[in-house]
Amino acid sequence: MALPLIVLTGPTAVGKTDLSIALARSLGGEIISADSMQVYRHMDIGSAKVTKEETGGIPHHLIDVLDPWEEFNVVVFQRMAKEALSGIFGRGHIPIVAGGTGFYIQSLVYDIDFTANDSDPALRRFLEQEAALKGPDHLHRMLAAVDPDAARQIHANNVKRVIRAIEFYRKTGTRISRHNEMERKKESPYRLFYYVLNTDRALLYERIERRVDRMVEAGLVEEVKKLKAMGCTRDMVSMQGLGYKEMLDYLDGCVSLDQAVCTLKRDTRHFAKRQLTWFRRERDVRWLNLPEFESRTKVLEHILSEVGEQHTNITI
Repeated sequence: MALPLIVLTGPTAVGKTDLSIALARSLGGEIISADSMQVYRHMDIGSAKVTKEETGGIPHHLIDVLDPWEEFNVVVFQRMAKEALSGIFGRGHIPIVAGGTGFYIQSLVYDIDFTANDSDPALRRFLEQEAALKGPDHLHRMLAAVDPDAARQIHANNVKRVIRAIEFYRKTGTRISRHNEMERKKESPYRLFYYVLNTDRALLYERIERRVDRMVEAGLVEEVKKLKAMGCTRDMVSMQGLGYKEMLDYLDGCVSLDQAVCTLKRDTRHFAKRQLTWFRRERDVRWLNLPEFESRTKVLEHILSEVGEQHTNITI
């Protein structure tokens, strides 16, 4: 029988962290973070990183394992997550993937093959120069000329993903959108329990706004100041995350703090909307609409009833 894998995902601020910890405690599980920012050390407030106290002793993987100047992408995530999975299974525990980065989750759940997507340093430098000299829209038009579907799926400002898509086509002669489509048709090698949490949009947006306010109160500006002092710049992958690029604009004198906070709230709402759009396209997902449950405890009980009979551990 295939090994079990639980995924607990959904839009930012919906409440994945608390539920994943309660689920891990109930099942004897360990958590693998599927978050593109919590992997970085020194980036705690802006990433809404789970604290040691919040973990309650539950092992968490892929948190605080890279420095902010190290690059983190889906290929690195998949490799590190598979290593974590191997260790968790070896200890006889249940892996719970928790986080909101849909492409990362997809890469692990369906074991997507990235071997043909190794970078070409010379080509990458050329494309980076093109973007710097002629702007991201020019690069995006280059992608649209060879892979219109990928161009529709990737925003022009996401230069790194645009470059990877062009690289893939130049190296393989195959559109990355076609490659991804074929990979998405693969069956998961795991006994998969793939849950997407959702709630009323108005309530979600209210939770997002409160979270941003708490981040600022907790010292988000000071955190970004320290990162700048460490040599972190806005061209780093880590510093392009929500919360960091907006506070950089404030610290660089481009906007007021109020403007930066408003932009962060707006961009986080947009991000949550894109996350939900992604998960609606995914197969095998089980949607959990939180307002349909009396409490978070009832949500947990529902998951446990599906995952393991009478709340007992799954046999590995």
